[in-house]
Amino acid sequence: MLTNEVREYLLAEVFNAAVKAGAAIMEIYARRDEYGVSYKSDHTPITEADCAAHKVIRESLGPTRIPILSEEGREMGYEERRNWEMFWLVDPLDGTLEFIKGNNEFTVNIALMENNRAIASVVYVPYFEKIYLAERGRGAWVKRGVKPSLSSAMSFEQIESDMQPLPLVGESNRPLRVAVSRSHQTPETACHVEAMRAIHPDLELIEQGSSYKFCLLAEGSVDYYPRTTHTYEWDTAAGELILHEAGGRTCSLPEGEELKYNKENLQNPWFECRTKALEN
Repeated sequence: MLTNEVREYLLAEVFNAAVKAGAAIMEIYARRDEYGVSYKSDHTPITEADCAAHKVIRESLGPTRIPILSEEGREMGYEERRNWEMFWLVDPLDGTLEFIKGNNEFTVNIALMENNRAIASVVYVPYFEKIYLAERGRGAWVKRGVKPSLSSAMSFEQIESDMQPLPLVGESNRPLRVAVSRSHQTPETACHVEAMRAIHPDLELIEQGSSYKFCLLAEGSVDYYPRTTHTYEWDTAAGELILHEAGGRTCSLPEGEELKYNKENLQNPWFECRTKALEN
């Protein structure tokens, strides 16, 4: 159990790390026509911005003395991390495809994991200057007007001063709004959408990239999100906690179980997300 002093220290550190990483990303985004794209062993793209954000986060969170499991450090062996009691689970740039396309839908995801369960998280959307935060058992919030800054050093008191609690709305949207990945859709995704359409014939389909979908669900801006393509633990941990603390739910498909973290294979099963209003 973290003391209140340690808790506030870690929350400020992770908040500022995400904002600094967002600044590194936005500097490169401003000259995105100049950089090249390479590919990892699983054929997913990586850019200069992924690496720059990873470096910033590693340096920012290093003083916490808590190990980091990051998408850009995915080669770390299971034997090394299997007994970690606490670690940071990081995606320095979630939505690399959206970054490459220039559609602004990318995020920085950082979750603090304790016993393989997220206990705190942030998702920063640098282009829109919004950051979402959650603490297990305490709630979820959004803070607006958070400009990317490589020198971000906000205190816990400054961070919490004008946060809005989530969800922002208490009822499902009319018509129902269903989020799908902008760049990763399959026939199975279409099947889940059509099953929901059978109940809500006038549903509205929202294409959206990155973990920002979790945040929109937590807000109540969209109601349902099915995912039937590959994702990894760093894609979901931060956003899942934010949705959970806003009253929503994420579960595997078709089993309906909670997602598990720090597995030997870091790939997630298919899953679906529902807002608090849709759950009720």
